[in-house]
Amino acid sequence: MQRLNLPEYQFNIKKKDNGFIIFDTLRRRWVTLTPEEWVRQNFVRYLMEEKEFPKELMNNEISLTQNGINRRCDTLVADRQGEPLVIVEYKAPFISLSQKTFDQIVRYNMVLKARFLIVSNGMSHYCCKIDYEKNSYCFLKEIPSYSQLVD
Repeated sequence: MQRLNLPEYQFNIKKKDNGFIIFDTLRRRWVTLTPEEWVRQNFVRYLMEEKEFPKELMNNEISLTQNGINRRCDTLVADRQGEPLVIVEYKAPFISLSQKTFDQIVRYNMVLKARFLIVSNGMSHYCCKIDYEKNSYCFLKEIPSYSQLVD
């Protein structure tokens, strides 16, 4: 798979039929290894290992309903009370992160009301903090550690 702008990690990958599958430790099952899935698996490991996000507070492929339409949030991270803290949206490395990507994660956040939004294609990563009291947001220079998010 493509080298990403993230530290390198070891994964459990198997050949299956005409492609590969990778073991998702959050979903605890094998999933098809697509370019977007490669970004997800690497970024989740980055959050856990480099930014100390607790594995038990993270979930992949969370279902939500918005205006009667079923959607899936790529990764949801909860705070210690179980409330949404971070939503992460992934794209394949060859997909540029555009306004459309940000619009997508904002739509999910209209339902989830997380305090932080992250988008990544494995090459570029953006994190913004939502201020609900001031009805504003700001982009952060880097992705904070979990402890910085909950303080």
